[in-house]
Amino acid sequence: QVQLVESGGGAVQAGGSLRVSCAASTRTFTNYAMGWFRQAPGKEREFVAAISRGGGNTLYADSVKGRFTISRDNAKNTVYLQMNSLKPEDTALYYCAADATASLPVLVGLYDYWGQGTQVTVSS
Repeated sequence: QVQLVESGGGAVQAGGSLRVSCAASTRTFTNYAMGWFRQAPGKEREFVAAISRGGGNTLYADSVKGRFTISRDNAKNTVYLQMNSLKPEDTALYYCAADATASLPVLVGLYDYWGQGTQVTVSS
């Protein structure tokens, strides 16, 4: 079992920045590709970004490309999502997830473990 705990969400004005973090409770963090997803009220959970086990490869949704950066610190068992130039449409509950199989998974169903989420609210 892997427990994931997100932190760092909050409220920010449009154009601002936030960094959310996800700490994993596992001794085998490098066995997992990590991803960030988000879900706005009334909408389905959507892919935001993913990072490979070693951190050398990343993938982004078109809606966040150039504004968001995913990274990981394997010594700290933590994955980060730096969010810049935030827009009101980025408002959502942000989840991190871990997958033991795929290299850069984008589908919700591929991930094995999920955190509880951290709220990001962007005002105009």
